[in-house]
Amino acid sequence: MAVRIGFIGCGGIANAHMSSLATLKDAEMVAFYDIVEEKAKAAVEKYGGKPYKGHVEMLDTAKLDAVYICLPPHAHLDQEVMAAERGVAFLVEKPIARTMEKAREIEAAVNKAGIITAVGYHWRYYDTTDMARCFLADKTIGMVLGYWMGGLPGVHWWRVYEESGGQLHEQTTHIFDLARYLCGEMKTVYAQTALRALSHVEDLNVPDVGTVAIEFESGAVGTISNVCLLQMGYTVGLHIVCPDAVVETSGGHLTVRTKDGVRNIDSLTNASLEANRTFVAAVRSNDGARIRSPYSDAVKSTACSLAALKSAETGQPVQVADV
Repeated sequence: MAVRIGFIGCGGIANAHMSSLATLKDAEMVAFYDIVEEKAKAAVEKYGGKPYKGHVEMLDTAKLDAVYICLPPHAHLDQEVMAAERGVAFLVEKPIARTMEKAREIEAAVNKAGIITAVGYHWRYYDTTDMARCFLADKTIGMVLGYWMGGLPGVHWWRVYEESGGQLHEQTTHIFDLARYLCGEMKTVYAQTALRALSHVEDLNVPDVGTVAIEFESGAVGTISNVCLLQMGYTVGLHIVCPDAVVETSGGHLTVRTKDGVRNIDSLTNASLEANRTFVAAVRSNDGARIRSPYSDAVKSTACSLAALKSAETGQPVQVADV
């Protein structure tokens, strides 16, 4: 029997998941809901299933094994909790919430229900990420340099701080998460942000530049910086500096620099497809051991970016454990 899957939110990232799931014989998309009804209907026309007018009706009547929750940060209300209460596994896109209070409320519901969960930190599923993690296992990490340098996304909610948290929370969460995955937990963050070039954009109140100084629990230090003011693409990735090597990872590309030379490796893995394949297999077997970012782990990455937002707001260093 295929895993019966529903979608709450049928926008851009949801469509990417749908495309992956359509290639998996063990997955069947049967239910779709979006606040814009046309998006759910378009998904039904392409993949089959049934459109719903609300997530409660879907969770109560569609007989789902799993649900994908693909919503803006501020729109996470009761969807995950209701899924957990009904024993429905879920994959939720990042960021998982706009506040730590909401993330912890959902985490408690997940833990109580004991359901399978996954979060869309798909960079963890690249084979090049595995290679980087293995290479770094016995290294002394001195410095970590992270980047998300790009332009302004087109959706309105993204430019509203109260809804998205801005770039540090909405996009750069991928870099916080990858830094945790490869370099260990973060202890303290100190952030500065500014609005330098996009003040003319209607309804925008998010910074367009930001940088975060980080102290890791290991003693390593680093920075993660982002801009959304560029008129062209630039760079997204993580550079990890050790005494005898520099490891650079960007999406599916890995560069390892040592005194013996430079090695460049391109991933052979479709990380998004692998993340979906792993989640579907976990739901089918009721074994989440191979999921690389379950909800409780993603809460820790969320704490890092929300601690950075708090630091930028207060002008003071923030202990990640305190948010």
